[in-house]
Amino acid sequence: MFDPISDYLTRIRNAQQAGHRRVDIPASKLKRAMTKILLDKGYINKFINIDDGKQGMLRLFLKYDAYGQPVIKKMKRRSKPGLREYCGSDNIPRALNGLGIVILSTSRGVMTDKEARKVKVGGEVLCTVY
Repeated sequence: MFDPISDYLTRIRNAQQAGHRRVDIPASKLKRAMTKILLDKGYINKFINIDDGKQGMLRLFLKYDAYGQPVIKKMKRRSKPGLREYCGSDNIPRALNGLGIVILSTSRGVMTDKEARKVKVGGEVLCTVY
C-alpha cells in the first residue's frame, strides 16, 4: 500500500456512502491516534482493536444523524506522499472556519489544530474532517 492514510480515509468514506454501520481497517499507531481523535470529537460512535496475530484491525462504528446522513460530511487528505504539507505553529489551517477539525502529526504526537495552537507546535497536516 503506497499511502495508508488515504486508504484509511477512503475506507471510511466508502462505508458511509454504502450506509454501513461499521468498517474494518488495518491498524497502525497513526491510524489508532487518528481514530481516537475522531471518537473524542464525536465523528464516530466507538472503535475496537481486533488482534489477528499480525498488525491487527481497527473496527470503527460509524455515526449517522437522525435522518440517516453520515456525521462526517467530508474527509480530505492534505499532505500526500508526493507533496508533503507542513505548517508552523503560527499558520495552522482551519477547517470550515473552525467548525471542522484538522488532524496534524506533530513532534508531540497526533493532535487537532486547536490542540496544536494551544501548545504552540506545528507539524505535518494530515487531513481535514468536517
